[in-house]
Amino acid sequence: MARKALKLASWTSLALAASGSYLYSNKYLDPNDFGAVRVGRAVATTAAISYDYFTSLRSIPYGSEEYLQLRSKVHLRSARRLCELCCANRGTFIKVGQHLGALDYLLPEEYTSTLKVLHSQAPQSSMQEVRQVIREDLGKEVLVLAVKQLFPEFEFMWLVDEAKKNLPLELDFLNEGRNAEKVAQMLQHFDFLKVPRIYWELSTKRVLLMEFVEGGQVNDRDYMERNKIDVNEISRHLGKMYSEMIFVNGFVHCDPHPGNVLVRKHPGTGKVEIILLDHGLYQVLTEAFRLDYCHLWQSLIWTDMEKVKMYSQCLGAGELYPLFACMLTARSWVSVNRGISHAPVTAAEDSEIRNNAANYLPQISQLLNHIPRQMLLILKTNDLLRSIEASLGTRASASSFLNMSRCCIRALAEHKKKTTGSFFRRTQISFSEAFSLWQITIYELILRVKGLRLTSWVSTLLCWLFPAPH
Repeated sequence: MARKALKLASWTSLALAASGSYLYSNKYLDPNDFGAVRVGRAVATTAAISYDYFTSLRSIPYGSEEYLQLRSKVHLRSARRLCELCCANRGTFIKVGQHLGALDYLLPEEYTSTLKVLHSQAPQSSMQEVRQVIREDLGKEVLVLAVKQLFPEFEFMWLVDEAKKNLPLELDFLNEGRNAEKVAQMLQHFDFLKVPRIYWELSTKRVLLMEFVEGGQVNDRDYMERNKIDVNEISRHLGKMYSEMIFVNGFVHCDPHPGNVLVRKHPGTGKVEIILLDHGLYQVLTEAFRLDYCHLWQSLIWTDMEKVKMYSQCLGAGELYPLFACMLTARSWVSVNRGISHAPVTAAEDSEIRNNAANYLPQISQLLNHIPRQMLLILKTNDLLRSIEASLGTRASASSFLNMSRCCIRALAEHKKKTTGSFFRRTQISFSEAFSLWQITIYELILRVKGLRLTSWVSTLLCWLFPAPH
């Protein structure tokens, strides 16, 4: 187990090092100020964490009380080192740290609780640093290729390609403003969604002025309890929003960490609202990808394993399709085969996934290097949303899967109607769509009635066991 923990920590640190490698430059900047120092920090942190795991746990009997207590302390020390590295190196290190802080279902609690501070208290960069980061592009492939030579089983180049492509988009504030207005228009039928207004007359490519809106972070249960906001309602709304973005529109906000998703009660109406911030990073899905992804999720929800294999392979998973399905759902392969909508995630299953994650990191890296690039941000978005659900205690509910299925049905039906010239065929597709949606509504109603009946039975039993005093 010490070896597995060491492996997981080492890969995590190396992922941070690779993600931050674009900061290395030998042409535009003094390497003592930026590139070499930041790379050196990453390497030193990796070495320190690896040495800590190796020396601290090697002589302690695995599974003993002493081992578990010591492992938790090593986890915490390592997490703090990673957080300090992210804060010192900034830039992409902060982005990767925010993502790691959202992987509650995968990483030990000591890591996620420590790195979550980056969601709302990340250090700020000066405008000079921002401009320099954009220029620091030429040396990154050199470092990543060097790391790949040292660790050939772990493929890093997809990280570099994505950082190169996404960073300029995130730093173009006019692009962010256009994205904000587009998603507000696209989802205007959701009266619970608030996208702050853009003040274009005071905005430029480097300055974006938006309406100021207050709220609590979406994972702050205490805030919701104080303001009488139903966590289940928030979870349902988030699921509807993102299912609509991904399956129906193919235009996806890809940075929903808790610092970018706020909740509040509207000061005028008292209605619950979700406030969506930071619109710099969106993924535009091709129609072919979006339709294959719809088919895949339909197959996962309704446990059609032949189609799970087929559509996973359509999306580039190859023979690693079982791992791909597990990554998409954050469920074990056993649960995927039984049906992810039939049983909630258990503590034992969560533990199994965490304990086995380190063993599959090379295969995960290989898979990430071969799937379509647009899938990478979708996986990141899934991880962040799953983290929010875990914080709210609403993860993988049946209603969230049914909402996803509704959007898949609508998207696939709309595509079929667009590609047929026959009025009769379009009418037939519309009736089939309406019938499928009706079936889901009936199924959802049955689940609610069962839930209410169970609640009634429990209440009756408690009243019988503990009668009220006369």
